[in-house]
Amino acid sequence: MQLTVSGKQVDLSDALRVHVGKNLDTITHKYFDAALEAHVTFSKARSFFTCDINLHAGRGITVRGEGEAADAHAAFDDAAEHIATRLRRYRQRVSAHQRDAGARAKPQAGKQYVLRHEAEELEHDAPAPLANGNSNGGHEALHGIVVAESAASIETLSVRDAVMRMDLAFQPVLMFRNAKTSHLNVVYRRADGNVGWIDPGT
Repeated sequence: MQLTVSGKQVDLSDALRVHVGKNLDTITHKYFDAALEAHVTFSKARSFFTCDINLHAGRGITVRGEGEAADAHAAFDDAAEHIATRLRRYRQRVSAHQRDAGARAKPQAGKQYVLRHEAEELEHDAPAPLANGNSNGGHEALHGIVVAESAASIETLSVRDAVMRMDLAFQPVLMFRNAKTSHLNVVYRRADGNVGWIDPGT
């Protein structure tokens, strides 16, 4: 497994790097035949440390964990436990999901964008004129300012597997192509803790 450990305004000791590598090896060997790569990022906010783990296990499986504590070692342990908890919850389905990867349709390539925050947009930009010369209050400009762009992969999945993938990656929303209908669907985490599902139907 290719492991990258980095710090934002945090000095990373050799002992911490060894601790991270050893524990991630234990987790990945328990749940996967082989993990491809892992990125571990430490940062410090006021009086505590934070740790963000992104583990890519191949065949579309990404697992993310976040942790915080008074020291970097404990912050990593917190994040690693979140990853282990999610993998324990989905252990059998992860194995079946990886076995069936070869039979699934090739993912559809897409792009995802980050748009500038509304408050920042309204503060820095004058209202954009419409075709008739009237002002739209800045909302036309709001939806046109792209601050980041990256590749996205839209997988063909069952709704059940889409929810699993969203939970493992600790994402608030996931777009996928429904394996039964071939339509683009969305699952998302609701404010009440339940999962929402958007299906355009026929």
